[in-house]
Amino acid sequence: MSERTEAIKLTGITKEYRLGEIGSGTLQGDIKEWRERRKNKGQVTKRKGSFLALDHIDLTVYEGEALGIIGHNGAGKSTMLKLISRITAPTEGTIDIRGRVTSMLEVGAGFHGEMTGRENIYLNGAILGMSRKEIDAKMDEIIQFAEVADFIDTPVKRYSSGMYVKLAFSVAAHLDSEIMITDEVLAVGDAAFQKKCIQKMRSEVMQEGKTVLYVSHNMSTVRDLCTRCIVLDHGKIVFDGDTEAAIAMYTGLGSSDTGVYHFDESYRPYDKYVRKVMRLNIDSLSLGRQDNSFRLREHAHITVSCTAVCPLTDVRFRFEFWYQDGVKVGSMLAGNGVDMHEGKNTVSVDADLSHLAAGQYRADLVAYQMDEHGTETILDGVYPGMILNLTDDAASPEYIDWHGQYWGAVRLNDLQMQEEEAS
Repeated sequence: MSERTEAIKLTGITKEYRLGEIGSGTLQGDIKEWRERRKNKGQVTKRKGSFLALDHIDLTVYEGEALGIIGHNGAGKSTMLKLISRITAPTEGTIDIRGRVTSMLEVGAGFHGEMTGRENIYLNGAILGMSRKEIDAKMDEIIQFAEVADFIDTPVKRYSSGMYVKLAFSVAAHLDSEIMITDEVLAVGDAAFQKKCIQKMRSEVMQEGKTVLYVSHNMSTVRDLCTRCIVLDHGKIVFDGDTEAAIAMYTGLGSSDTGVYHFDESYRPYDKYVRKVMRLNIDSLSLGRQDNSFRLREHAHITVSCTAVCPLTDVRFRFEFWYQDGVKVGSMLAGNGVDMHEGKNTVSVDADLSHLAAGQYRADLVAYQMDEHGTETILDGVYPGMILNLTDDAASPEYIDWHGQYWGAVRLNDLQMQEEEAS
């Protein structure tokens, strides 16, 4: 196997920001501050009035790789991209880049408002070192992809945010660069354009060998595009590897492998919004095993323990299933209710998992009553009620290596086929 070529290499990258007022207000004070930074180079520590946006990051991205970067707000994602794009410099460490970089870090970044869309295309191409002839060869393709042909000779200051994004992405995707960086800006565009952008980036990676760095809170698009993903948390890389595993960690699904859950108030973040009356409390749930792993087509035999404040009739449960990328798969509703007496109650629930594909799932548990008109009253809800890890049995004659990324998280009944007899 041939050795892969490094496109981006971050070594010991730290970025420190000062909080509050910048500068001492005097030349002497600023020179003193500069000398301190020079003296402490290589020994950056968090000081009062400052914070580390990135904390000693080591990362290598290879040519032809689509790398997803995910994490909560403030984790350091945008700071990392700004450093790679040379918008700002690291406080410590080195960044080595092989190839030209186009960046989409915010709506309209790199565009001059007084210039037309066409002029901005020439400007961006010139910044990348392209000749006018090379830009002319790409011009029609850029305009057609951006869907702004009627406005291409209008100053971009009159563009809507969606038009800005369409033109900016089209420029970044079609001009001759080896590395493309996007930071959440595609969320401004409409759904159809987002899908077209993901398809274009995937094509650039697979056919042209372009390197893509992609930041998004939309886990579906991360799964569609990225073959590798890192998770940032408080300026540190806490995971680097398979995209599905990264998403599971980010969404919290990768943090639990227990078969028993005890529910305190932390499981009820929406309590004041959904619970209409305090008549029932879901205390605990047991999967009847030490972990949360199940084989496909297996049934989960679940025991739910509750405390009723008063006698209750026709209490029902439902599980609301969410796949590991945060997309809701569906719900399992009870076909019948149970009566509960005041005090402790135990209910056995059988959950048929046969229609779920392999992967990790969060299942929220809701207890409710329903009147004769179909109006629902929420008694209690825990989020999550359980985490399930479903795996296929490779030894089974019915084994199929399920491609969940594009086949889906729900596995429907198999098609029944037979050859027609010749007439």
